[in-house]
Amino acid sequence: MEKKSTNPLQSILTIVISLAFAGFFLWLALRGLDFKVIQKSLAKANYLWVLFASVFGILAYWFRAIRWNLMLEPMGHRISSSNALWSISFGYLMNLTIPRSGEVARATALYGVEKVPVDKSFGTIILERVVDLMCMGGFLGLTLIFKYEAILSFYKNSGVNVSPTKIIIILFILIVGTALFFIFKKRLAGVPFLGKIIGFIDGIFLGLTSIFKLKEKGKFILYTIGIWVCYYFAAYLVCFALPETSNFTFADGFFIIVVGTLGMIIPASGGIGAFNLAMKYGFMALFLSMGKSAEFGGEMGLTYSFISLPLQICIMLVMGLISIPMLARARNKAVSQQEHQH
Repeated sequence: MEKKSTNPLQSILTIVISLAFAGFFLWLALRGLDFKVIQKSLAKANYLWVLFASVFGILAYWFRAIRWNLMLEPMGHRISSSNALWSISFGYLMNLTIPRSGEVARATALYGVEKVPVDKSFGTIILERVVDLMCMGGFLGLTLIFKYEAILSFYKNSGVNVSPTKIIIILFILIVGTALFFIFKKRLAGVPFLGKIIGFIDGIFLGLTSIFKLKEKGKFILYTIGIWVCYYFAAYLVCFALPETSNFTFADGFFIIVVGTLGMIIPASGGIGAFNLAMKYGFMALFLSMGKSAEFGGEMGLTYSFISLPLQICIMLVMGLISIPMLARARNKAVSQQEHQH
């Protein structure tokens, strides 16, 4: 397998841009707020609830690792759950440096310890994102049912204006582009350079379609539910750490996880700034729907984000840093086994 050389200048530029995004959104989140209120709230927080939340955050990693194994099995790859766990952890660590680089890093790390072709494992990672999007849609549905006023208020405060026409045009281009690719795929495969690209796309497509060949669909659904239940409690339990948000209901938890996920989608380093701003607007919307002050809600949203986001980053750092020696040891073990066989 050929390893493509990365352009250091491009990597540095990507990091600088993502840090600029983080700084800009953090400035938007912090401007005009009373820091003394936030400091007081952080000082009297019960961090035992944060510890409970971290347990669910780490458990989500394990469920995702086992589910990944189920997805790779139809393609003839039975991998170690521990190798899957450390590959996932390494991918999340890379996301802290260059946003969205973790998917490729994760697939590459798995190839190093299990020799699963990168295109196939990358296809399953894309499939994971599709499944995650569906689960996110489920939470959004629950939020629309139970917290409609809050989500409407969030939409107005965030300033997001997505035209339905734009969405239709983008979907049309994607559908037509995909159809044309499959129609002319055989002809294009004859071109040397395009042949490699098509081969890679075929590998991704094989990974995407692996869900239809799953031997244990029940387990796949169960682990998927487990992942998102863990995400939910990792987000919701932090509310109990703050006296001002300790009375939040399960429905409020649905709203928080939806808003938080939207904040993490923006390509800012570690979600810094974007997550804080999303929580500020989200809690403003929640407090307004409860008949409380929007300004105070914004302060509480930032307080929540100053606990929840460092918790997420801390888990990524700890798990990611542990993954480096664990993957190195697994890779050395795999190499020695190959040498012994020869």
